[in-house]
Amino acid sequence: MKHQPLPRAVVIGGSLGGLFAATSLRAAGWHVEVFESSPNQLDTRGGGIVLQPDVLQAARYAGAALPSPAGVRSGERIYLDRGDNIVERLDMPQTQTAWSLLYRAMKDALPAQSLHAGETFVDFEQDGDEVVARFESGRAERGDLLIGADGIRSTLRQRLLPDVTPAYAGYVAWRGLVPEQALPAPAADMLRERFAFQHGDGHSALAYLIPGERDETRVGERRWNWVWYRRYSEDVLTRLLVDRYGMARTGSLPPGMMKQADIDRLRNDAQAELGPTFRALVDSTADPFMQPIVDLRAPRMVFGRALLIGDAAAVPRPHTAGSTAKAAANAHSLALALDLANGSGLSIDERLARWEALQVQRSKQMTDLGISLGKRLMTVAPPLSQRFSAASGISIQTPIR
Repeated sequence: MKHQPLPRAVVIGGSLGGLFAATSLRAAGWHVEVFESSPNQLDTRGGGIVLQPDVLQAARYAGAALPSPAGVRSGERIYLDRGDNIVERLDMPQTQTAWSLLYRAMKDALPAQSLHAGETFVDFEQDGDEVVARFESGRAERGDLLIGADGIRSTLRQRLLPDVTPAYAGYVAWRGLVPEQALPAPAADMLRERFAFQHGDGHSALAYLIPGERDETRVGERRWNWVWYRRYSEDVLTRLLVDRYGMARTGSLPPGMMKQADIDRLRNDAQAELGPTFRALVDSTADPFMQPIVDLRAPRMVFGRALLIGDAAAVPRPHTAGSTAKAAANAHSLALALDLANGSGLSIDERLARWEALQVQRSKQMTDLGISLGKRLMTVAPPLSQRFSAASGISIQTPIR
């Protein structure tokens, strides 16, 4: 008796969104191949993230083995003023982890032969119920499904929706990672086991502990993760995005690429605007990096047998703490919808239509929330009773209220 071949998915993008999609679909009985344009490992990218329930559910479904513990717990949320006085404190336990920890865990859950680095996707064509993805190298890959998980500047989205492009929100996130023992003791004592914030007129900072470079969670081997949101005009942003080698970057400025003059200016600005704890974080960071905050939301996610997930489809502002969770939920729900063993009797196209309707709605809820939170944070310092900030604990498995 001949066995039916497994349905085949071609995933564009080997970052977290693509890895969530690949591992989840494999768990649902699909054969998956992942193509990433970068020839290098991506585990040095990214910083800290809040470990949301959607991420844990997707990892469990996919059979990915997360370290135990998978992050660092914080119990108290504190708000500091310019003089480092605690002006508000809330009991809000949660877990923070590292982007790199999740990346390694999801990547290790896939067979090495299904990951193809250094392959740049350029276009595709639909051939009946199949798609053919074409790459810069001349390679062509055929599948039953083409998944665009290639991020904010998705090539697949550019082909499908050329008018949907990222819109700069008027401010950036400066970020940094500091080895736990490299932070001066007064700042470390203020931050330890806490999720800390400092708000000012038109700027906002936050900080928390995450696992170390190789996922260590032992005291002394972890890292401090900080973010400082600041406003810049588009002209200033364009100058900031020229890296230390003179190359103009369109997306973000990764660690090690920032011009020394800009590092010096950032530290001077921290002296002028931040309290002692957050100034210590900035001063202790060897290689700050920067990410412009953008808004993007595709009106559709499914185009025949091609579809968009994660940041390729919608980008929630980071105040929602939901970008990674959204990518995980997109992938997990897609796998549940396309598990051909579930006996629903629906075709792949019917399943995709149902999946899309719910995911587009969730994307709208999350992006609308992020814009609202950003407006409150980046205008004037909000009253204590109205502060909303990153790590709100939102799960997109249920409607946001």
